Amino acid sequence: MRIVNISSGSDGNITFLQTEKINILIDDGLNATQTIEKLKSLNISPASLNAIIITHEHSDHIKGVDLLSSKYNIPVFAHQQVWVGLDEKLKKVSLKNRKVFCDAFEINDLKINPINLPHDVPCYGFAIENENKKMGIITDLGHFNDRILSSLSGSRIIYIESNYDKDMLYKGTKYPLSLKRRIDGPNGHLSNVDSAEALERLALGGTRQFVLAHLSKENNSPLLAYNTTCKYLQKDGIEEGKDIKIDVATTNIGTIFKIK
Repeated sequence: MRIVNISSGSDGNITFLQTEKINILIDDGLNATQTIEKLKSLNISPASLNAIIITHEHSDHIKGVDLLSSKYNIPVFAHQQVWVGLDEKLKKVSLKNRKVFCDAFEINDLKINPINLPHDVPCYGFAIENENKKMGIITDLGHFNDRILSSLSGSRIIYIESNYDKDMLYKGTKYPLSLKRRIDGPNGHLSNVDSAEALERLALGGTRQFVLAHLSKENNSPLLAYNTTCKYLQKDGIEEGKDIKIDVATTNIGTIFKIK
């Protein structure tokens, strides 16, 4: 299984996953032209995509889905609850390509377990398995709990939201207070410290590779997210580079991870 961040953050989110039998996208939050260009830079033809799996309806996760699906006849998978909000936003996706799931499902050699996440719209992360090798992706959640962490248990690599720095969020002047409180609320996003706490528990459970994802352009930076996480882990003796590895996903194509 090969996994790579194509884009992550406020401007658009896409994760590419490939096995010997299948190519999929998790979300497509860039416009279709940008997505196609990024795929081609990885020597991936958009016509080779077997599926797009959607986490939720926000535009930074679905911007390119309509055109990409209709142009290349790509099936679009989303939870039944998520389709309620997608139905009017993805008008170009044909009826035969509108795939609905409610529980765990399979696409070719992938087993996909949806993880219900606390966000302000119906939202799902995923634990994905191929040949008994597992990866996880959870972004757009206001808090984590034992159920969510348990769903990720055994993952070789986890993409986890580290959206904002709380000081930057509240000291910044661009957002109204109501939006700041929504972001910082139980159905908003994970702060750097929240993410570090979840990451620590997952690391103690055996995961060794993490990718900090969905960083806010206005209220965070890759270096700040990375340093905050490393400092938090050090208090319990977990050292990045020795005990675990941490990457940071940005709008640029990231590290290609191969799970063997």
